[in-house]
Amino acid sequence: MELRHLEYFVAVAEELSFTRASRRLHVVQSGVSSAIQGLERDLGAALFERDRHRVALTDAGKALLPEARATLAAAQAARDVVGQARGGLRGTVTVGTMQSTGALDLPGRLGRFHATHPAVQVRLRQAAAGSAGLAREVLSGALDLAVLSLPGPPPAGLTAWPVTEEPLLVVCQPGHPLASRHPVTLGRLAEEPFIDFPPGWGNRAVVDRAFAAAGRERQVPFEVAGFGAAADLVRNGLGIAFLPASEAARLSDLAAVEPSEPALIWRVSVAAPAHRRMPAAAQAFLDELLRDAPRRLTENRDLDSAPREPSGRPTSGHKPVQAFDLYV
Repeated sequence: MELRHLEYFVAVAEELSFTRASRRLHVVQSGVSSAIQGLERDLGAALFERDRHRVALTDAGKALLPEARATLAAAQAARDVVGQARGGLRGTVTVGTMQSTGALDLPGRLGRFHATHPAVQVRLRQAAAGSAGLAREVLSGALDLAVLSLPGPPPAGLTAWPVTEEPLLVVCQPGHPLASRHPVTLGRLAEEPFIDFPPGWGNRAVVDRAFAAAGRERQVPFEVAGFGAAADLVRNGLGIAFLPASEAARLSDLAAVEPSEPALIWRVSVAAPAHRRMPAAAQAFLDELLRDAPRRLTENRDLDSAPREPSGRPTSGHKPVQAFDLYV
């Protein structure tokens, strides 16, 4: 068994297509197919179900996928150590993100990281499934890190470091009856049709939990995958929406109303696997993301002086949210 074969296997498993995997790997498709066939012979089991229209993992393939990712990560860690000893950080870090990261300037952080570590390749993926999907991909090993929003404690096996937070405000038309009410109760809001985001998005989960805790039900006839689309529907009188305060401030033609207690807080965090060694490149990018996090979120300690676990991640200073099996 060769590392190259495992790399090809992971690519096909993630793409569920030999054609897309070959493009991703920059290898001819016949070479990818031959490597997979060799791996299947070596293991004595079929890893994929194939027909003309689809590719799917078999039970053996599903069992192999996390182990293959862990093996490749360990090999990358060995390369990282040698690369650092030779005088420079190298490697690859795969980062997942939501469509909006609020006050966290992710493009700016990526640019600064690239300028500091030009030999590190960063792969960025934007998740359509929202924060819930990002959390699953970090747990599975498909992502090294994810910028996401968790409405409560992270799932078991995941560690999350808060980097920014802001209130969610109700956005409505200037002539709407709610525009003159400050603040407005959840009970009154429940009388209105809502424009919201798909289940699994962190901001949607914050709102859903608030209404559930208040014992109120609301109607969500419109679900969209972007703040701009939500604002357009509000402009046309189709409902109201909860948006982060930073986004609401950009909408000068709409009214923003603060809900009454309890405040609805949208928190953006960086998540990493809790029990898997983090590659040096991923650790360096985590350091970059946490470097300017507000002191009230990080216990007033400097990241560079924080003691670290054997994996290299900080154990204090930037205190992680402890893993607890509540988030779904």
